[in-house]
Amino acid sequence: MTNEFQIVFHNIDQSDAIADAVNKRISKLGRYCDEMISGRVVLDSPHNNHHKGRVYSVGLEIHTSSKEVRVNQDQHDNHAHEDLYVAIRDAFNAAERQLKSIDKKHRTVPPHKTDMAMGDLIN
Repeated sequence: MTNEFQIVFHNIDQSDAIADAVNKRISKLGRYCDEMISGRVVLDSPHNNHHKGRVYSVGLEIHTSSKEVRVNQDQHDNHAHEDLYVAIRDAFNAAERQLKSIDKKHRTVPPHKTDMAMGDLIN
């Protein structure tokens, strides 16, 4: 896995703790796809609504050798996303699900021995 990920802070103060949390999540994704080439993580706080509080959004782009995975957790009404770490977790969980589905589609299942024996009888 090449670890060429860009972390972009938009309307948020850059923090080593947040960058470390994102990097840990990126390395965890390597369990599900060892062919990640590059990616981009955008951390944003698009609205400062005084009544609803500050809600964060997280966008992910992950480029693999077979597909591009995109996740946009832009949930302005989700009060759980008033915590940036929760928004990061939710976005990476969605990316994990997408990477798992890609892995399942590309996995080949060897034919079962009984299927081969039945095929020999038919031919």
